[in-house]
Amino acid sequence: MGGSARSRRPPRWVLRATGPLALAFAGRRWFPLWAIMHHRGRSSGTEYDTPVAIVPTVASDLILIGLPWGPKTEWARNVRAAGGAILTWQGRIHVATEPRIVDGVEAAALARPGFRGVVRRFPSALVLKRR
Repeated sequence: MGGSARSRRPPRWVLRATGPLALAFAGRRWFPLWAIMHHRGRSSGTEYDTPVAIVPTVASDLILIGLPWGPKTEWARNVRAAGGAILTWQGRIHVATEPRIVDGVEAAALARPGFRGVVRRFPSALVLKRR
């Protein structure tokens, strides 16, 4: 799992190309695997809306989000620093608290069987409690 910090980030052109489309679909009732994470910057205080992929879990009170770029993903660091965030998911607003980073093996154990193989390959995942 080596590599530089630069290789642990999505290329900017990918974000520019996919961001507007992801935000247009994320959080909609008919698009259940995508949500919008509403969070605030740790030092800037700027409010952000970040599209994220929700991984179906074995427990209904857990929210699992894979971190294919690793635990230093900026939005995940913001959510952890704030102790939670608000999600727009499946057409509703959800309060997500108690954020913690887990490795791919633990994330796979929390995921539904059909998603375990993919989640296990992620370097980490963010787990939150749904309130």
